[in-house]
Amino acid sequence: MTTHAADRPTRWFDPETPRLLAHRGLHTTAPENTMLAFAQAIAIGADYLETDVHATRDGVAVISHDADLRRLAGRDQRLLDLDWSEVSSIRLPDDQTMPSLVEALDAFPETRFNIDVKSDDAVEPTIQAIRRAGAVDRVLVTSFDQSRRARTVAGLPGVATSASSRLVVSAVLIGVIPLRSVRRRLLATVLAGCGAIQVPERRGPVTIVTARRVADLASVGVETHVWTVDDPTDMHRLVALGVAGIVTDRVDLALEELR
Repeated sequence: MTTHAADRPTRWFDPETPRLLAHRGLHTTAPENTMLAFAQAIAIGADYLETDVHATRDGVAVISHDADLRRLAGRDQRLLDLDWSEVSSIRLPDDQTMPSLVEALDAFPETRFNIDVKSDDAVEPTIQAIRRAGAVDRVLVTSFDQSRRARTVAGLPGVATSASSRLVVSAVLIGVIPLRSVRRRLLATVLAGCGAIQVPERRGPVTIVTARRVADLASVGVETHVWTVDDPTDMHRLVALGVAGIVTDRVDLALEELR
């Protein structure tokens, strides 16, 4: 098995690459981040679910990309202003509800989850949900915020994690150094503990995902995962560059094309 920078007893990296992460489940015909969207992705062969977590007022980790209910439920309320009993009673299309993190982990015990901790209030509820489900070895936790990511990882010894935005910026800056040995030594230091870096292919005028950068990261045990990629042509091109993971809204197309 490949040795990752995290060097921890996680099963998250065990399946063969490319890793196809169903972004908020398969939500072409179901509301995103619902049990139906997750079940539809798993039913067609997805090994990985990418999802997001916020917290309710009473400290329950709830699966939602947004901090409020306006986009999905048409309600001008924040999740943090509601108790779990109120959130769990909200009906979405297709008779779906917003699941708690522990419900989703329990419902799909063989599936690997990529969990983006979206708020500081969600750190401790996320830790508790993952512990309660006994899922430390099959989740990857991350956050754009370095402090939030680090605090979540500290509460889950052995968990897989990917780089925060701050670490990604550092890795990109290191990439301009001409001497390969220096680049790789610095990357190993900056990304210590991270098994992956999850990025868009480009950010404005800056190309983040290049063959050289992917190779440098792989040499220090860090996988490159790219989001959010829905075009099969782009999927093939990125995998040819050495990208290990594709985060996609169309995991159905990804499975057809890449497996």
